[in-house]
Amino acid sequence: MKTNQPKYDYILLLIVSVLILLGSVMVYSSSSAIAQGAMTEAGRKYSSHAFFLKRQLIYFLVAYLAMYVAARFDVERLRRLLWPLLLSSSALLLVVFFAPVTRGTHRWLPLGIVSIQPSELFKYILVLYLAHSLSQKGRSLDTVKNYLWPYGPIILGGALLILLEPDLGVVLVMGATVIVLFYLAGARLMHIGAAIGGSAAAVYTVVFVFGYRKTRVLDFFNWVADPMQAPYQIKQSILSMANGGIFGVGLGDGIFKQFFLPEPHTDFIFASIGEELGLWGLLLTLGLFFGLLWRGLRIATRQPSRYRFLLASGLVLCLGVNICVNIAVALGLIPTTGLTLPFLSYGGSSLVVSSAAVGLLLNLSRQRVGAEG
Repeated sequence: MKTNQPKYDYILLLIVSVLILLGSVMVYSSSSAIAQGAMTEAGRKYSSHAFFLKRQLIYFLVAYLAMYVAARFDVERLRRLLWPLLLSSSALLLVVFFAPVTRGTHRWLPLGIVSIQPSELFKYILVLYLAHSLSQKGRSLDTVKNYLWPYGPIILGGALLILLEPDLGVVLVMGATVIVLFYLAGARLMHIGAAIGGSAAAVYTVVFVFGYRKTRVLDFFNWVADPMQAPYQIKQSILSMANGGIFGVGLGDGIFKQFFLPEPHTDFIFASIGEELGLWGLLLTLGLFFGLLWRGLRIATRQPSRYRFLLASGLVLCLGVNICVNIAVALGLIPTTGLTLPFLSYGGSSLVVSSAAVGLLLNLSRQRVGAEG
């Protein structure tokens, strides 16, 4: 018997699956030399050349489980779970400061053989909170006090904790997502302009007054004035992609991943793709990301309620801004931020949480206005 019940957006699922598979291949290719020859902080070598791949495959399975659960979960029920989720994710932002320092930061919370990054979870819970709150009847954004309460303490409190980790990259993604969500919810342009100006002033204060990544930012500006003064990370990233040419040097044959390109399997995996798969590999990657965001926006515009529209839009914004920032860093367009590339970079938190976000988009893809066009 035939049914008119809308189906999942299987094109979106296919795009994400290809990205995750590509990411798994590139994680192994770009990390095998490091895993085989690098020393850990304890002075021991990694267990094998496939050390990072083995962990990534575990994250791969968890990511698909998270995607499945999110795709099947009642999105209206999420509203009833909002406060427990918001409070628990906020608590994790506090707990992380009691965890051991990793790479000079408090970004990760170790849980046995894996670690989680609470800020990755918080930014998506924040999207859920804003979608719920901004869609409530009678909610007005006409005056400044309506932003200060109830949004101010939650947004600024979370941003401050993440800044203290420190992780300015996630804060930038959150800030851009929040501002656009307020605009979509009907905020006045002068309020949006004030928010952008305030955010710019806050970033300036954090960098040039408190000194967070000040040297890195100044090095970037020096490079803009004189290309020969490029920061080491950006220089190696651009040289890596240039070495790949049009068709790449071949999968597994990259040179720069062998201790020349910093973080070739995480922050700069886009550069690793450029070296080994060439311009065509980069264009394929960009095409997949474009397809993901296009399908996500298509889902958002077809939602039957304000809450679902804002939720879908926020999820796409979070993913889109993160993708753009990471790629812009790899291309030397902005200073390095430490953000990973969703679905491609090594790491469990980003992969699992991003996959759960796609799961919610797949869930929402079954709720649309009108018939398929």
